[in-house]
Amino acid sequence: MMFSGKKKWNKQPGLVEVLVTSGLLQAEIIKGKLESNDIPVLLQYESLGPVMGLTVDGLGQVRVLVPEEKAEIARILLEESGDTDEDSTGA
Repeated sequence: MMFSGKKKWNKQPGLVEVLVTSGLLQAEIIKGKLESNDIPVLLQYESLGPVMGLTVDGLGQVRVLVPEEKAEIARILLEESGDTDEDSTGA
């Protein structure tokens, strides 16, 4: 999992990436944590990854997107819960 502290361009205006996970299951757990704290979440991923069970060449990566105004609190919640550990960039 990779913590994303930088605002990146995406196809969803008003949303920013707060985390990249290496699988849909982990992303769904994180989505649940954020939504239970009233933070709406959109998961963005290549459809082939979950269908084929692929996790190579970025196909298994899932981007966790939240509204721009909730991004900072989302990052804080993820850090506090340890969901950004080892692969985190801290940027």
